[in-house]
Amino acid sequence: MSSGGHVAREPVPASAQAPFGRRLTDAVARYGPLCVGIDPHPGLLADWGLPDDADGLAVFADTCLSALAGHVSSVKPQSAFFERHGSRGIAVLERLLAGLTGTGTLSVLDVKRGDIGSTMDGYADAYLRVGAPLGADAVTLSPYLGFGSLRPGLDAAAEAGRGVFVLARTSNPEGAQVQLARTGEVSVAQAIVDAAAAEGAGTSPLGQVGIVVGATAEHGLDLSALNGPVLVPGLGAQGAGPADIASRFREVGGTVLPAAARSVLRAGPDPSALRGAALALSDEIEAAGRNAG
Repeated sequence: MSSGGHVAREPVPASAQAPFGRRLTDAVARYGPLCVGIDPHPGLLADWGLPDDADGLAVFADTCLSALAGHVSSVKPQSAFFERHGSRGIAVLERLLAGLTGTGTLSVLDVKRGDIGSTMDGYADAYLRVGAPLGADAVTLSPYLGFGSLRPGLDAAAEAGRGVFVLARTSNPEGAQVQLARTGEVSVAQAIVDAAAAEGAGTSPLGQVGIVVGATAEHGLDLSALNGPVLVPGLGAQGAGPADIASRFREVGGTVLPAAARSVLRAGPDPSALRGAALALSDEIEAAGRNAG
């Protein structure tokens, strides 16, 4: 990937990959659990001495790719910060996703898509099917039109060897109004966890349907039956520390992916310093997990 001119993309795979659960398990075993958010918001571009335009975005993405690919288990580009630059920003995102292919570092594209019927089919075509133009290893999905509305995305992900992370209990205060509402005997958030657990039941070593649960407060969910990964944003600048992750997610049988963006990215723009910050935080997470055990 380069910040200037046209860059040839890696070929989009024409067939399904190995299942996401297997690839994620292998990546975490090799590189540790940390998922680094790639969030090129305007303030961070300025801190790195970059212009707030598509050219600055491309340099930022290049630097993250150079520093992190092949050194952490996963990265989480926030699609909104690429979309705000229009078609040129989307092109940078496509090149970033392609550049991660084959590096051993998986991409979790944070898009929070969710809709019904043919519109959900369209999102599946864009992000999840074999050969999807914005295909990442996994994407985030919003289930708040009903978990069943996600079926086209879930099926497309399974067929292509991709994963999904379904929003369950987010850390923003406004989320509680919906997520803690009751549906039958359980909260909406718990019902989402249970639906995700049913999708991954019996899959070895890990299902492809995971959930998103914020790290900044006690979540109050029963995660023991989930045979899928848990993406845990909120580590670092948002206030949660490695010990909080270890304590609040100790009952998870699958993989926990703590996600941090600003606390790592502020070490840039030097790629070596950026990589060092990510590796140091990954070591802290693993140490906290051992101490909690």
